[in-house]
Formats: sequence, C-alpha cells, structure tokens
Amino acid sequence: MHALRDTVTKAPSPTDLAARFRSRDAAIGIIGLGYVGLPLVRAMAEAGFSVIGFDIDQSKIDMLLRGETYIRHLPARHFGEMIERGRFLPTTDFSKVRDVDAVIICVPTPLTAHREPDLHFITGTAKAIAPHLRAGQLIVLESTTYPGTSREVLKPLLEESGLACGKDIFLAFSPEREDPGNSAFSMASVPKVVGGDGAQALELAIALYDQVVGKTVPVSSPEVAEAVKITENIFRAVNIAMVNELKQIFACMGVDIWEVIEAAKTKPFGFMPFYPGPGLGGHCIPIDPFYLTWKAREYEMPTRFIELAGEINASMPGVIVNRVVEELSRRFSRSLTGSRVLLLGLAYKKNVEDIRESPSLRIIELLEDRGAAVEFHDPYVPNIPSTRQYRHLAGRKSVALTPEILRTFDAAIIVTDHEDVDYGLLVDHANLVVDTRNAVERLAKRRSPNVCKA
Repeated sequence: MHALRDTVTKAPSPTDLAARFRSRDAAIGIIGLGYVGLPLVRAMAEAGFSVIGFDIDQSKIDMLLRGETYIRHLPARHFGEMIERGRFLPTTDFSKVRDVDAVIICVPTPLTAHREPDLHFITGTAKAIAPHLRAGQLIVLESTTYPGTSREVLKPLLEESGLACGKDIFLAFSPEREDPGNSAFSMASVPKVVGGDGAQALELAIALYDQVVGKTVPVSSPEVAEAVKITENIFRAVNIAMVNELKQIFACMGVDIWEVIEAAKTKPFGFMPFYPGPGLGGHCIPIDPFYLTWKAREYEMPTRFIELAGEINASMPGVIVNRVVEELSRRFSRSLTGSRVLLLGLAYKKNVEDIRESPSLRIIELLEDRGAAVEFHDPYVPNIPSTRQYRHLAGRKSVALTPEILRTFDAAIIVTDHEDVDYGLLVDHANLVVDTRNAVERLAKRRSPNVCKA
C-alpha cells in the first residue's frame, strides 16, 4: 500500500507508465464524483491505486471528507477508510492533476433545450486541466457521447497545454457501464471497452483497466468505443419503446403485456425480455440516442427508427395520466380536476435515489396542469431537489405511507417499483391503484379490484 504522492518529479515513458499501472504503483485522478466517478474511485482504490477525486461541487467534497456519502448504495465507510489511509483525496483543486499518472473524466453529457448535445462539462473539464497536464499522462474520457468527441473536441483542448497527444500525453475512450443500485454487477465484473488514440494510448488504457476489471475489450479506435456505448443505450431505448407500444395495443385487446413477456422469455433463443413503463429516466437511455441523431445530420443520414422510439417513450407519461383520467371517470364518475393523486416513487428506477430525467416529474406536471393536487412518497427521495427543467417542484417533501394518508387520495400511481414499499398496505387502503410497473402482482403477489395496470 502506498499513500498519495505529493508530486511527480519525472515524466515516465509509455513503457514505464504501463509498468506503473500493472504494478499499481500509480496515482489516478478521477474527475466528476457522481454516479460514475465515485464507484470508479472505490474500484481503483480497492485495486491498490491511490486516487485523487476532483469535483466542482464543494458540498460533495465536504461530505466525503466528513466521512459521509451522497449516493445511497455506496457506503460512506469505504471512502472514509480510504481517506484515513491516504489512498483517496477528494478535492476541488484541479492543479493537483499534475500529481497523477492517469486522468479519467466522468462528467455529465446532457442535452440542450433543443435536444442537441451539451458538451460544456467535457470542454470545461479540458480547459480546467490543460494548464496542469504534464508529459507522461494518460487521459481517458468515460462520459457517454457521440463518435468523434474524444479526437474532435477533447484532444484539441488538451493540446492547448502545449503537449501533443500520442507523443507527450495519451488519449483514450472507455465508456462507463454503471447500473446504479444493481448489486448483481459490480464495476469489476463488467467487461471494459477501451479505444485509444494510437497504439500506445490503447496499450496504456488496457494496462490500467486490466488491474480493475475482469476483462478489457480493446477496439480499434476511440470512435468505435464511443459508438459501443451509444449502441448499447439505443438498443435498450428502441426495445423499451416497442414494448410500450405493444402494451397499448394488447390492452385494447384485453391482453396483459406482462403475462405475454413472462411467457415469451421462456424461449431459450431469439427473444430478450424488455418491460414497459411510465417513460424513460436516468442520465443515459433518454439522452444518449439523441447524441447520435445529432451527429448523423452531419452525414445527411436519417435516424427515423431512433427518433420514433424517442417519441413513443416520451409520450408515456401522457399515456399514464390519460389512464388515470379514464379510471377515475369509470369507477367514481370523478374528474381529474380537484382529485388528489399520490405518486409512488420519484426516482427514475427502483432502489436508488437518482431522479435525473425521471418520468415522475413529468407526470406530476401533467396531472397538475389538469387540475389535480399531487403528492409523492419515495423512501429514497425525502424531498425534490432543484432540477434544470422542474425547478418549480423543488422542495416538495415525501409523505408518509399510512392507511389514513392513503385513504385521503383518489388515486395512487406506482411509477417506481422500490422493493421496500409495502404494496399490500397500498392495495388495502388506496381507493384506486394505477400500476405502471406490475409491482402489485409481481412483488405483493396479489390481485385486487381497485388495481389497474397502465
């Protein structure tokens, strides 16, 4: 075990740098301590590297230094122990980039209001670190983006330091494959795709990631590696759109899409199960396909299939709200206007606190636009933080899930199927349950006349 070095006095050759990675006698800098960067800190430190973690959010740094964490499935004690042993230093001081052998960039890549790539986190990071780079460093971009970003956008900004990629510093792309809250797959167990800007950069990236993951998958270029992640997320987006459309078609025929999928997935070949829902959430699947549609316009190539999938998935919050309207009218002769509606789950997926791009926020907005009074319950999200698109919802607090409170609502919508919610209590005391995740039947193992699927 070795503590963080104060400085690096001599730039290693590519051969020496690769050897340093293989012996794990290297310092790794990770920029962006969010849902991708913080798990990577843990994996790198546990593999034996010393790590400097960089973030522009001082509150995150302060929490880590106090021995606290802001990501629920990553226990605070791990980072506290790393800090105490001198293996992890969280900081906002980007000048410390000169003290590391590899810089891994894990910053967000959102969309603009016009659904075009917003690369300002990548470009801002490049400009922040360029003055502090030194010869003999590997720089890896992990942020999901369109093919060409590493060499067309990041590389020129890094070379403003006066250092040449492929000669003084080395550039690679390796897409993150995090699945927050999924305990079945740790970072170390998921193969890591790597593409380098030249043979030496690729060799260095392989040497680094070989120490952390069970398998590295080298590809011929950063563009191929960038395309891999885009393809993975488009694959999911398109298939989810398909089952969302099938759900609506089959519902008109009186056929339960969930039962169809359960039976279909017994086929041992030629079928892969995807599940419908209230819309896409998270920082990847609702966003990444549009990075490719934007880039494709440069080549005058249509992306009709991808865009259609995006339209279907984006329409699902409206479909859910319409189902609530229908059920209130059919069962109680009530209008949505003046009704009280409870949302179960604000996070974009179960068992996490992440609300990025969550369809719940859009559903709240649509319900309130039509005159409903809306509250939510989420054991992982005690209150709604400020978001770029839904600032007007910030500060609202999760209500308790009790029989008395449930009976005050005209309808409850299961948007996120957290496993530690008492669905039996919900069914026993709610007037109407609109289940978008098949949670009642799948988790509570019961059916009830006050439950409908949507």
